[in-house]
Amino acid sequence: MTVNLLGFNRDQFEHWCAGQGEKPFRARQLLRWMHQQGVADFECMSDVSRDFRGRLAAEAVISAPAVLKDSTAPDGTRKWLFDVGTGNAIESVYIPEGDVDDEDGEERREGEARREGRRYRGTLCVSSQAGCALECAFCSTGRQGFNRNLGVAEIIGQLWHASRSLGADLGMPRPITNVVMMGMGEPLANFDNVVAAMQLMLDDHAYGISRRRLTLSTSGLVPALDRLREACPVALAVSLHAPNDALRDELVPINRKYPIRVLLDACLRYIERAPRDFVTFEYVMLDGVNDSVAQARELVQTVRSVPCKINLIPFNPFPGSGLSRSSPAAISAFRDVLQQAGLTTTVRKTRGDSIDAACGQLAGRVLDRTRRSQRRAEGLRA
Repeated sequence: MTVNLLGFNRDQFEHWCAGQGEKPFRARQLLRWMHQQGVADFECMSDVSRDFRGRLAAEAVISAPAVLKDSTAPDGTRKWLFDVGTGNAIESVYIPEGDVDDEDGEERREGEARREGRRYRGTLCVSSQAGCALECAFCSTGRQGFNRNLGVAEIIGQLWHASRSLGADLGMPRPITNVVMMGMGEPLANFDNVVAAMQLMLDDHAYGISRRRLTLSTSGLVPALDRLREACPVALAVSLHAPNDALRDELVPINRKYPIRVLLDACLRYIERAPRDFVTFEYVMLDGVNDSVAQARELVQTVRSVPCKINLIPFNPFPGSGLSRSSPAAISAFRDVLQQAGLTTTVRKTRGDSIDAACGQLAGRVLDRTRRSQRRAEGLRA
């Protein structure tokens, strides 16, 4: 049976190589060829023995999901639509930023990608599921329903393809300096595959991304968050979006199972092992829903016990959402309340909205086996 080597982290690779009668160092060689050099042809792996190259060609492949569409926005944001089979397609987004410092204000030193002599950050937003079952009110992916979890090769394949493509187009050895697990799906609902993929992203023989520059975003699956704390702690972003349980129950339905206080306690436990000493709370700004000054003051009291940064996200509309973006004045007033209370607060710059690549707009193509999207459409027609 042919195996896809993109689906192996280092431990799995070493075990597979041992089964081939090869030493563990062969796994490290292959990881470097595949992930650092972007090589898919075993015959190009010059320091691998001829005999082993022949066996690799007979028994293994290096195969990322096929690209169905490649779009670039005027601001440089780039989006790929990947075919993951059986009628499903997922999306990944690359966001380039020049002249930047690290998120915590420290000047970047190691592994810094440079273009025209400037500090540079290139962030890839990676999907973990074909669709999403959590149905957050403001997210286009959730409106598509859910089909299945992505495998490790499908998750890491997004990074593998983007690295190869951008490296060739931009002439940069490391065009992707940061990865965010914020694409389609809830990463913690696909725990084992996401952790294995992140281990590859962190591995110095593969992508060598630091834990501080690899971020996982979750809506709040508390038991899985506690597991992540032990298995693979990376930077954490939490989709909060409301200052109280009553509103969050409507916007983020998983809150009915894991309410805000339970989630915040899990965040405090997570910080003990995390590479950053704070959690980023994501807060999408919805006109007339969660954007009042009174709600800003309530949010201050809600999160005060957790070391955190607040990232305010202007809502990115999509058909049928029934929601609107808060006005610039409302966003500024909300931000000012948080900042005056001593909370580090940023407003996310909208990128890629012209190609539906902005936060909350990823939809891809999902054959919904939950039938939630069909029932919603039937309800609208009724």
